[in-house]
Amino acid sequence: MPMLERPPRRRRRATATWALLALACCTAGADEEVVHRERSLYQTILITQEPSRLCMKFTIRDRERNQSCTDPRSPKRMVFTYTRMMMASLLLTPDPGSVLVAGLGGGTLPTALADLLPGARIEIAEIDPAVVQAARTYFGFETDDRLRVHVSDARVFVKRALARGEHYDLVLLDAYSGDYIPEHLMTVEFLAEVRALLAPGGVVAANTFATSILYDHESETYRAVFGEFFNLRLPDSNNRVILASNSPLPTRATLRDNARSWHRRLRAYDVPIASYPSRLSRKVDWDDTKRALTDQYSPANLLRAR
Repeated sequence: MPMLERPPRRRRRATATWALLALACCTAGADEEVVHRERSLYQTILITQEPSRLCMKFTIRDRERNQSCTDPRSPKRMVFTYTRMMMASLLLTPDPGSVLVAGLGGGTLPTALADLLPGARIEIAEIDPAVVQAARTYFGFETDDRLRVHVSDARVFVKRALARGEHYDLVLLDAYSGDYIPEHLMTVEFLAEVRALLAPGGVVAANTFATSILYDHESETYRAVFGEFFNLRLPDSNNRVILASNSPLPTRATLRDNARSWHRRLRAYDVPIASYPSRLSRKVDWDDTKRALTDQYSPANLLRAR
């Protein structure tokens, strides 16, 4: 399940409504219609029709958060800022031949990458089969010989891929429950397995919250496994994307060169790739005395509750 978008607090939802869909099952609010509601093994999945977009939401503890949205008038355009930010991974690995995506949602990221990288092998690990079916039914997600989805916990998939001797040029960590990243996908042990899964020069892009109380712990966890990494934070989003590699990070000049080569191809997706190199930071902007998260020390629930 992909990570949700946490919008800036000043943002408000629109109040207009689109025409009622024939299959609408119930009204969720003045500005949206619930067209599908399903209780899966892991969460309640909602598909909502909003004024200018179709969204997948997960509910937990009586809250709802968007996991994936699409604009039917412009299907390629990436609606969420965080999704566009994840494409900054192409600045570090501009031509990946193999990609692993942890978390499917509506399939925005893997579908875009399949279109942009016609020669790449793309695999998705999604734990919830109901999410896969919803992506197919409502978001037009399709698989083929190059784009495959595996109904599996991401950590289990990574372990089995390592056992098979597989490697990936790019790994996108976007697995998410209705609340936050599952604890077992936040630890040193898991990230070490992901690093071992990378081909030489491979890159990991991980979506987290810039406003999370776990920020310091997460940052120390990534540094413990990868050493120096890039942080990407933007003023119009409370999400942050971590970009790490098993090789030295590229220079600013290389980042700019790669941005120029991708600029035109990413225009249809509304990705401002040319603006990202200057925003990629190596600065330690967290409390580096905090403990890294491990399988034995991962008190995510307690930290979130403080």
